[in-house]
Amino acid sequence: MKGISILIVCILLLTSCKNVAPSSTPTKETLASEFIDAFYSFDKVRLASVLSEAKESQPSILYYQKWAKCGNYMVLNRQDFVVQNDSTLLCPVTVKDDLMAALAIDFNVTDTFRITVKKGNIRSVTTSSNDPDLYYTAKDWVKQNRNEIIEVPCEGIWEGGPTPCECIKAMIRGFGEFKKETNTEP
Repeated sequence: MKGISILIVCILLLTSCKNVAPSSTPTKETLASEFIDAFYSFDKVRLASVLSEAKESQPSILYYQKWAKCGNYMVLNRQDFVVQNDSTLLCPVTVKDDLMAALAIDFNVTDTFRITVKKGNIRSVTTSSNDPDLYYTAKDWVKQNRNEIIEVPCEGIWEGGPTPCECIKAMIRGFGEFKKETNTEP
């Protein structure tokens, strides 16, 4: 009986101790860092988990993750977060990718993720980048001159379309053709 009493006391102490320290809400910076880690892990399940409270952002960000994976994005520099306001951080990440290589230019793109955090969860993520003018010129050229190679693979681009990998590979191919056809200098 004495052993059972001691066991009950121990169980009561253990269960009451777990409630002593309040649970801490992760900071915006911690959540943003988790997002960047998940994005560049190229693990769709992990990223979807981080975005579980950002349902509207999921289609475009999950698409972009696969696009980045198939475009061989390699992180060169994770810059410091920039606090935009009390709920939003800007997270610049500089990468080397196959798109710039196809254009034969020595330029590394910086993607900036705009992450909004409310009540301890990521609520939305958007992204922008500093692609050079030549990128947009090549993209337009591909649309006008080689649309047949991107039309199907790029269906639903940034809307959660079904083939982000095929899309970026088609764009890389188109960029290579643009470079040969126009013989552009950076």
